[in-house]
Amino acid sequence: MDPAALARLLTPEGWALLGQLPPYSEDAALRISEGLRARGLDPDLVAAALTQSRLRAKAVEKFGEFASGMLLTAEGLEQATRLEVAALHARRYAGAGASLVADLGCGLGADSLAMAGLGLRVLAIEKDEATAACAQMNLRAFPEAQVRHADGLELDLVAEGVDAIFADPARRTRRGNRVFDPKSYSPDLDTVLALADTTPDLGIKVAPGIPYTALPSLTHAQWVSVNGAVVEAGLWFGRLATEGAGRSAILLTDAGTHHLGWSGDADARATQAPDGRLAAYLHEPDGAIIRAGLVADVADQLGGHLVDPSIAYITTAQPVTTPFARSYRVLDYFGFGLKRLRAYLRDRNVGRVTIKKRGTAVVPEQLRQQLQLSGDASATIVLTRLQGEQSVLVVDPLEPAGRE
Repeated sequence: MDPAALARLLTPEGWALLGQLPPYSEDAALRISEGLRARGLDPDLVAAALTQSRLRAKAVEKFGEFASGMLLTAEGLEQATRLEVAALHARRYAGAGASLVADLGCGLGADSLAMAGLGLRVLAIEKDEATAACAQMNLRAFPEAQVRHADGLELDLVAEGVDAIFADPARRTRRGNRVFDPKSYSPDLDTVLALADTTPDLGIKVAPGIPYTALPSLTHAQWVSVNGAVVEAGLWFGRLATEGAGRSAILLTDAGTHHLGWSGDADARATQAPDGRLAAYLHEPDGAIIRAGLVADVADQLGGHLVDPSIAYITTAQPVTTPFARSYRVLDYFGFGLKRLRAYLRDRNVGRVTIKKRGTAVVPEQLRQQLQLSGDASATIVLTRLQGEQSVLVVDPLEPAGRE
């Protein structure tokens, strides 16, 4: 956020204007802007307030009702932890008996908010001055949280009385592009991991694409998804790693919270279907399950097999369901070919098609355009490999246990 725009919003006039704005609407923004300027309000203040209103509307997905009273930046919102996930973090620190948590790279303060909400004392540290000012406003109702504009790596955290650390290194470039290599985080992952030498109770939020095979052996790595979307991976050390070393996945859904940990021996049991053929039902594991390397555990739980050794689809003969995968009844399957698929769907009057894929280079949007469908019916197809051949599976979604 532009420091000048932030300064305007932090004036009594600016804060009052934010409170008076109606819920953000793209269609109404120009009309509201013109009306406020006609009343003699500073155009720069109006622009800053409307930008903040737009960010608050976008933030509802992560912060719910808290969004309406928060001060936000576009970059901070992009990396901010969802409150339901921050609550998981906070419970770890409370369960570990932490007395003062340093939230390094606190951003807008979402994790500090959740921790302070449980009564934990928090030292929220943010290197960027404007973002630190936003965090200060967002945590204003919690005396348990102290916000400091500083570089957390330059502070003597032990001297500060810190006995647990939560670190959220930046994973975007200045241009807003995502950073996937942990060595390119700011600070880099190795530097953050070294904090455990003096403060063993360390938690680190990392990008969910990080491979579990590249992580330290002593960590507990946990991938989190919210209603099917993988939102983060967390690395936990010391008393925070209550599950012990290993890996797990947590799925937060409208129907509840579901946890699956690595059993250690399922990898050897889950193999390709004995005859290499597809059975009557297909199961698509949640992304957090895949990232955590737990597909074999789910296959074992379902009594199923992988459709291909390198593809995260499971097949079973019976209609079993699990909260860890979306399940489908297989209606038909055949080798992939554009003409064949187009004829198949047109013969069944299909005009709307949901396309899923794994293990194929086909781009769903391009395929949808190439199919040129115009019927009234709908269908779900899965593009994948069967017995080494690019194939099409026509499936009908089931309602998995534990999901809505």
